[in-house]
Amino acid sequence: MRRQLIKMTLAALGFSLLGLGQVSMAAEKGSADEAIALVKKAAAYLKANGKEKAYVEFNNTSGQFVVKDLYVFVYNINGDGINRAHGANPKMVGKNLLDLKDADGVSIVKSFLDVANSKTGHGWVDYKWPNPNTKELEAKSTYIERVGDVLIGCGIYK
Repeated sequence: MRRQLIKMTLAALGFSLLGLGQVSMAAEKGSADEAIALVKKAAAYLKANGKEKAYVEFNNTSGQFVVKDLYVFVYNINGDGINRAHGANPKMVGKNLLDLKDADGVSIVKSFLDVANSKTGHGWVDYKWPNPNTKELEAKSTYIERVGDVLIGCGIYK
């Protein structure tokens, strides 16, 4: 009887901790304001330090441009589609992703370029993308800002 009570108590504690983990994961989700702030911080860093140094820092998966589930990435605005920096997956750097589409056929990188090359040079792009934390296809919105001849982006899961 005592063992059964101990098992039930441990099970209840385990479920409680599981619930806390889910709250903690949700709290680690970046907001739209945080994404914009991270892009603006990256833009200032790029202007102050040049591309070579900035890209090294942007590609650092544990650096200052990776916050919660947010990270920055960079493409040239010339439309070549080659990823120049990627804070979550450095294996993307150097790859031509111009034809990358989401599950609904949205041309993601082309949409980024459209925003960067627009009159304002900044804005949001909506698409669906697998969330690396949940492994689920989720709605994502990415803030894009043109900085000289590149665009810097940072996305949030909605």
